[in-house]
Amino acid sequence: MIALALRLAVSGGRAAVGRLVLIAAAVALGVALLLSTLASTNAVGHQDDRQLWLASGSASRTQTAAVDPLWWWAHTDYYDGSAIAEVDVAATGRTSPVPPGLTRLPAAGEYYASPALATLLRATPADQLGDRFPGRLAGMIGEGALASPGTLVAVIGRTPDEVKRRPDARTITTIADVMPPVCGDDCLVTGIRGDGLTLMFSVVAAALVFPVLMFIGTATRLSAATREQRYAAMRLVGATPRQIATISTVESTVAAGAGVVVGFGVFGALRPLVATIPFTGARFFTADLTLSAGQVIAVVLGVPVAAALAARVALRRVIISPLGITRRATPHPPRAWRLVVLAAGLGELAFFLGRRPQTSNGQAAAYLPGFLLVMIGLVIAGPWLTMTAARASAHRARRPATLIAARRLADDPQAGFRAVSGLVLALFVATATVSVIGTINARRATLGGDARTRTVVQDGELDGAPLTSANPDSLLARLHAVPGVGGFATIRADLHRIGTARPQVRPDGLVLCAEVARTAMVGRCAPGAAVAAVPLDAFLNLTSSPAQEWPTAPISATELTRLPVQMLYVATDGSTAALERTRTLLTGAYPGNEARTVGDWAADQQRVLAGWRQLANVVLATTLPIAGCGLAVSVVTGLSDRRRPFAMLRLAGAPLPMLRRTIAIESALPLLAAALLAIGAGFAASAMFLRSQLDYGLVRPGASYFVLAAGGMLLSLAIIASTLPLLARITGAESARNG
Repeated sequence: MIALALRLAVSGGRAAVGRLVLIAAAVALGVALLLSTLASTNAVGHQDDRQLWLASGSASRTQTAAVDPLWWWAHTDYYDGSAIAEVDVAATGRTSPVPPGLTRLPAAGEYYASPALATLLRATPADQLGDRFPGRLAGMIGEGALASPGTLVAVIGRTPDEVKRRPDARTITTIADVMPPVCGDDCLVTGIRGDGLTLMFSVVAAALVFPVLMFIGTATRLSAATREQRYAAMRLVGATPRQIATISTVESTVAAGAGVVVGFGVFGALRPLVATIPFTGARFFTADLTLSAGQVIAVVLGVPVAAALAARVALRRVIISPLGITRRATPHPPRAWRLVVLAAGLGELAFFLGRRPQTSNGQAAAYLPGFLLVMIGLVIAGPWLTMTAARASAHRARRPATLIAARRLADDPQAGFRAVSGLVLALFVATATVSVIGTINARRATLGGDARTRTVVQDGELDGAPLTSANPDSLLARLHAVPGVGGFATIRADLHRIGTARPQVRPDGLVLCAEVARTAMVGRCAPGAAVAAVPLDAFLNLTSSPAQEWPTAPISATELTRLPVQMLYVATDGSTAALERTRTLLTGAYPGNEARTVGDWAADQQRVLAGWRQLANVVLATTLPIAGCGLAVSVVTGLSDRRRPFAMLRLAGAPLPMLRRTIAIESALPLLAAALLAIGAGFAASAMFLRSQLDYGLVRPGASYFVLAAGGMLLSLAIIASTLPLLARITGAESARNG
């Protein structure tokens, strides 16, 4: 029987072959998207693993005495908003460990750089970047040590005496290959780790896979009604119901199997393009986009099996008599219990309000099921909502088209909702993702500083050792000569707390009022004052406060010069050249400290937020086209499957414009009704997640979200409208005779 089914599947005439090709093409597209999503999730893990070596200096790592220690100082530098991971190393013997990506340790006076950093060094004037690195470039760091093709990393050779003088420098005997329990300033791993981002990535991955699976399921049901009529003819000549079920299963499996094979080929062709998408804010190496054996087996076996099950389910309502008469059993109307799953998902998220788990695994286990239940609940509740909306429309119908569409939807709401289910999920995912990420961005919007503070380069620590005990006259002269430098402040340590009598967590800084006047973003002095007592953290503020008046310090300008310099604060015109030349001079003068701008202080948080924003963009750019493809396939298939009933209506006198309005209403009604539910569920789920996870209140999305949502709805309606011209072609008298 299987052999006969295979023969019928491939030799059933042009219509049968065309149907198989269409199913295979749709499945191939879905499989390619599914494989790209799975490979992208794997690539994130590969990105993380390749940068674990940057955690080798973590104080929590255990050491071994089997090899010669390696002096290690990991720190971060910046150029024009991009972080540069730098590791100063000094071997103490021949067996000192070598980081991955290097053939040997750099000697003192040379360094290795990542290809992206080497390119940047060649394209940038030395006084803006290159002068920060000693000696010569000894070679490139291999891909095995780089998270991304654009990663900026340098391994710098020093002498042991040079490294051991650096803050947080330590000796190591092994290179890290696992994440340490504690990852502080001595750990430069910047992967997609951490509670909030790990959880969000899990939700996004599920949100990408779910619509793709829905699309594949839709594709395998193409031309279901046409096939059922063919099966009725086969029953007339003696085929048993079991044989018909076998033929249906084989036909769908063959098409889906061919689609899987083609889908793998399309995925292979798309890999280089997918690798360029900054899924987490940084692009992938093409080799990162791999699939595990389990994922390959699951797709190769799962998609054809799902197609076979869909074919069997599609026949569950068809009773074919020995005389070849097909009777469709009217399905039972969906019940209100279908709302239970949706309510359970929202209830699960509500349960964790005030009960936030402390670990990232615990949070993923807490919130991810809630989001998945909501998505499943939307699919389950959709037919009930469609039926309810259809009955209400039928009750108020004033035109034949509205009445016919509403009655058809009320009779089979599952079929009506199935066409728009992908778009409903896309709207939920887009709403939840944009709401969460938009709220986080709004709450942390001050990280970028304001226009005044973004022009400043600062060096020195709040609680660290002073930069120098001597007057930096030579350095200040060179800073003054940099084009674009407008002023600087030399902040002295108030060792004896002479600035004010108020209680302080840390001593104030003492600054000449003449210098305060040249760095007005910090504040101003009282009239006639010579020295001001300014809190040290005022020089790290992300926002300026020019109206703030600081108290006068009871110390003369001459006495002030005898105190050690705690910080240097340099105001520029904000240009990249001025900022980076200033940073290079400060780095050369005080190599144990990190000269930073406001953007650098917030760089880690900004990278996380950039990753979140990128995930939102990926979700929107992926789910909406998938949903649109699913809608187009469903509407066209529905027209094809119902061409004989529509042809009969036309022969009975129904005008073509009325039939077109019927189809438009039949497609748009479940779309609009379910879209409102999906958007509301998206706002509710994101609000509970934000309150539980971050204790944030939901911030209303910006106008771009509403434009996007409206655009998605209009595009969907346009897809529906684009199929209406087919109605005249497929509902002629020939269709009524040959139906």
